[in-house]
Amino acid sequence: MAGNAIQVTDQDFDEKILNGGKPAMVDFWAVWCGPCRIIAPHVEALAQEYAGKAIVAKLDVDQNRQTAIRFGIQSIPTLLFFKDGKLVDRVVGAVDKKVLQSKLEALLA
Repeated sequence: MAGNAIQVTDQDFDEKILNGGKPAMVDFWAVWCGPCRIIAPHVEALAQEYAGKAIVAKLDVDQNRQTAIRFGIQSIPTLLFFKDGKLVDRVVGAVDKKVLQSKLEALLA
């Protein structure tokens, strides 16, 4: 799933997200997940819209189990929102783009 959203892994999650210097939204997903495919275009669109203002990233839970376990991901898609290196919000399931956009806007306020 190449696109505007950056790919993060267990190895670079802290560097790119927690220490990335900007608010961040991370989509925890997997290739086999139908609802993940439904929201993928929203995530990519938001990555483009918020380029330079926020980090929009994707983490494949099958290949990066440590980070998924660390943040208690029990179902996917789960989107986590970080500000100043801290987890501040979470959305579980396929939601409308406007929901994600409002959460990103709250991070930038």
